[in-house]
Amino acid sequence: MGDNTFVAGQQPWLERLGNLRNVVRQELVTRQLEAHLPRGPLRVLDVGAGQGTQALRMARRGHSVTAVEPDGRMRAAFEQAAAGLTPGEREHVTLVATDLAGLASVTQPTAYDVVMCHGVLMYLPESRSAVAALARRTASGGVVSIVARNGGAMAWRPAARHDWSAALAMLDETRRAAAEGRDARYRNEIGVDARADTLASLTADCEAADLDVVAWYGIRVASDDVAVDEPAPAGDALATLLDVEERLGATDPYRALGTLVHVVARPRT
Repeated sequence: MGDNTFVAGQQPWLERLGNLRNVVRQELVTRQLEAHLPRGPLRVLDVGAGQGTQALRMARRGHSVTAVEPDGRMRAAFEQAAAGLTPGEREHVTLVATDLAGLASVTQPTAYDVVMCHGVLMYLPESRSAVAALARRTASGGVVSIVARNGGAMAWRPAARHDWSAALAMLDETRRAAAEGRDARYRNEIGVDARADTLASLTADCEAADLDVVAWYGIRVASDDVAVDEPAPAGDALATLLDVEERLGATDPYRALGTLVHVVARPRT
């Protein structure tokens, strides 16, 4: 599936974990996935687990989690965060040093009730083989949760910032990509070249892998225009922001403007 371009952006990513945009992202993923989880306790596979935000939340809820992360620096950040688990919770977390291409080596268990792949696909050269790999590890009745860059709304962030030149550049790139039959590409705000998916392309990837999309959401519809180092608000201000983002991310036409698209799918029966 090719090299993961995220490596060059690790340091700025880790430095910004507590900022507004990442806090919104992580909380929205948790809330959106909640409605689709099977009855627990669950076997969870988190592919490209990074610093472990979603994996560790699952562990705190009593689920058994296998976290797959290829990079040593990100695994160290994961282990540091996992130190906050209780001993009982930590017993149910396994951190594996591999990637999507190495999933065949993760054999205990062989299938999972929840397979998560959040913020990974944009750093790969294509998505179809990755989605197929996720589907192969999903148990009957399980769910697959994928968060990717929304290629259908690439111009929205610069437009919301009134950066008209950048908005035009994103519109031009989207048009060129469609004409050339390829995915749109962009330079993201951790300084890494990346690739965008669309709801239509992800739906097609899921269908090719015998997965049915059961729901989709937008993430960061209204709060993506801030600077990358904007701190998260506290208390009621944060709670209200998250509630607004949750409702926008589930409501047409707003959800289509999310910087990220969150797709939830199930294996066909």
